[in-house]
Amino acid sequence: MGSSGEANAVSKGEAMSPAAQLFHAPTLNCYVIASLGSKTRIDPRVVKEGLRHTLLKHPRFTSKLVMKGRKPWWIPTTVDLDEHVIVPEIDPNIDFPDRFVEDYTSNLTKTPLNTSRPLWELHLLNIKTNNSEGVGIFRVHHSLGDGASLISLLLSVTRKSSDPHSLPTLPSKKRTLSPPPSSSFCSLFLAIFSWLSLIRNTLVDMVSFFATILFLRDSQTPIKGVSGVEHSTKRFAHRNVSLDDIKVVKSAMKVTINDVLLGITQAGLARYLNRIQGTNTNGGGPKQAGRNNELKDVRLRAAILFNVRPSAEIQELADMMAEKSKVKWGNWIGYIILPFALTLQHDPLKYVRQAKSIIDRKKHSLEAICTFGCAKMALKLFGMNVAAAITHRILYNTTLTFSNVVGPVEEISFCGHPVTFLAPTVYGHPHALTIHFLSYVNKMTISVAVEPSLIPDPHLLCDDLEASLKQITTVVKKTLIPDIV
Repeated sequence: MGSSGEANAVSKGEAMSPAAQLFHAPTLNCYVIASLGSKTRIDPRVVKEGLRHTLLKHPRFTSKLVMKGRKPWWIPTTVDLDEHVIVPEIDPNIDFPDRFVEDYTSNLTKTPLNTSRPLWELHLLNIKTNNSEGVGIFRVHHSLGDGASLISLLLSVTRKSSDPHSLPTLPSKKRTLSPPPSSSFCSLFLAIFSWLSLIRNTLVDMVSFFATILFLRDSQTPIKGVSGVEHSTKRFAHRNVSLDDIKVVKSAMKVTINDVLLGITQAGLARYLNRIQGTNTNGGGPKQAGRNNELKDVRLRAAILFNVRPSAEIQELADMMAEKSKVKWGNWIGYIILPFALTLQHDPLKYVRQAKSIIDRKKHSLEAICTFGCAKMALKLFGMNVAAAITHRILYNTTLTFSNVVGPVEEISFCGHPVTFLAPTVYGHPHALTIHFLSYVNKMTISVAVEPSLIPDPHLLCDDLEASLKQITTVVKKTLIPDIV
């Protein structure tokens, strides 16, 4: 009778996709973890009722993992929210509440989720911190979906604070139209040149991609992970900076927000590495000239995960929970390997210009689509173990993960609780450093996940990233917008 019941359940379930299986490999057992700050204390009963009408409509969040033979299946199950929504008792007068939240979040990385129930949980910490009156911590296994789909799902279960019945509004991408060419001959020439350039860039990027799999490894720096880093406990920190400052730099330099964020990251990492490696023996400041010569020869690259789905509006993202949604759920990600320049620059705007040059070059390449296709092919031809080994090799031979996610433009509420910040990140992959950016109203949240034995103070790195933004913004206002005080 037991075997008959299991067979009946499997017939109603869904086989786990090969891409999702990758995230259960021992070397790629990855989780998405997102902290959410609330302006008010969090009422667990209200949250549970809200989840019942939103998150529990999604089949991935109401299914458990069951092995049938050698194949894993998603099997529908009854969800007991008391098992998934965890509310620890906390002393309201605790010393250093922000440190307590960081330690609590770090401790979550020590234990896996219980596979006998759906692979997600929500921890509600009613403790007053510098930025909130309460904190929610989502932990979701990466096999349930990629970062884009999971963060989109999280946003889709929120509502505008000004209108509790409306979904959040995300910034729309504006397309700029190029002026028409002067002649049909000119148009044909530009089209041919563009296609040849696209093919050349893609070939160069894929050669670098395969070289990274085979032998091309980043230099060993204080932020480069060592063997087994994917299994270690991680620490997390986040910092809110001014989105308006980022927009000032974007407009004045005629670049994108992503260009600015990548420039800030390069500048911040240059500051950080020069500080911890380039100090004088008597405790003085950085020996910039000597360190710059050393850092000039350092190979340091970021693995950037790209969502290869067609862009979707927030309503379509919310509709991912529907069975016949046009927006594909799951893990639809390709890789782009991006080189970083680490030398200290006399002109801090050079970091942004370098970033723009690199990103413009990468935009004119099919690297993300090709790497996504290669991953699917490796899974079909060689199986999950080989595909996982290849993915691990790519990440291990690079230094960090970098991503930028566009968030709501107005204040949102989660189950009636006004949100002060959103800070998503991931862990379980072979990087000692992960940097995520997410915009929210007039703020940009920088989230870092680190291996504490290599990067013992993630707040120091946040300080350098914030200081880099301030320095770049100051120079922009003084040189490109002189009328701004």
